[in-house]
Amino acid sequence: MTSYNLLLLPGDGIGPEVAAEVKKVADFLGTAGVARFETETDLVGGAAYDAHGKAISEDAMKLALAADAVLFGAVGGPKWAKVPYEHRPEAGLLRLRKDLQLFANLRPAVCYPALADASSLKREVVEGLDIMIVRELTGGVYFGEPKEIVTLENGEKRAVDTQVYTTHEIERITRVAFDLAKVRRKKVTSTEKHNVMRSGVLWKDVVTKVGAEEYADIELEHHLADACGMQLVRWPKQYDVILCDNLFGDMLSDVAAMLTGSLGMLPSASLGAPDEKTGKRKALYEPVHGSAPDIAGQGLANPIAMIGSFGMALRYSFGLGDAADMVDGAIADVLASGIRTRDIAAKGANAVGTKEMGDAIVAALKKRA
Repeated sequence: MTSYNLLLLPGDGIGPEVAAEVKKVADFLGTAGVARFETETDLVGGAAYDAHGKAISEDAMKLALAADAVLFGAVGGPKWAKVPYEHRPEAGLLRLRKDLQLFANLRPAVCYPALADASSLKREVVEGLDIMIVRELTGGVYFGEPKEIVTLENGEKRAVDTQVYTTHEIERITRVAFDLAKVRRKKVTSTEKHNVMRSGVLWKDVVTKVGAEEYADIELEHHLADACGMQLVRWPKQYDVILCDNLFGDMLSDVAAMLTGSLGMLPSASLGAPDEKTGKRKALYEPVHGSAPDIAGQGLANPIAMIGSFGMALRYSFGLGDAADMVDGAIADVLASGIRTRDIAAKGANAVGTKEMGDAIVAALKKRA
């Protein structure tokens, strides 16, 4: 069996609980002869701040750089609301993205047939939904300089965040979106605000050029980001791959996530560029949901998004597409059987806990294997 090195960074809140269920799935795949996953675990976020005074230690960063893939839980919570800004729990995730050069964030929004009624939208609007949001992750307003709060001569404060993109940054994320569209429904929707932002003008120009010169067989359309948000809740199935900058991708991917009924359902992948020699990418996988400190430690969290994130690692980092399909299928089987955690259960229905859901998915995997 091929062996892969997987770094688990469970983080805070419900992170450790859902990460434990991933370990069950990985162990089963090893037992089934699919592949062996050598896992290491370290701290990130508030847990790392408590232990090391920073959101991620240098030793953890070394492990992340050496790993075949990083699986990230969730970070943050009220406990760390007053820590210095540069050491806030989220700073650990931002450093991972920066140092691993993870520029492409993939967020699928898939509505399982069994959960179509869990969405706040009508069944006919979301049933069969399968879209992919491709978000640029290392540029834009989150990283642009200057980024500061200054005091003016009159005593007022002024805050500045700078939106910056280069042609190269836009080209490489555009190619990721088009390459995904090739194996999906051959349509890309690029979003920006060229009507009010100069960065949006450049974004639209570059995406149009790459599409015309390199992907003539892929349909390309441009939507203003706010209009795209409106269309996502009106008729989301009009979309296939949605290409976004860092800021708008952050917002639109959360909108798309809620179409499926729960943030606890959806995984994500953050990918770097392929290595010129090996073709391998640095990659980090994480659920879309947050740390949910209000239910942490109670065994109530939905582990599906975390298990789905491991499924994306199987597909994009380990080249185990059949195993990824098996994990996705096992999740669908469990949901079709009526098993639900609290966040997706009908009102008044009995719900299982985190461990029970993980066990059910492993049991479904055994049947499929």
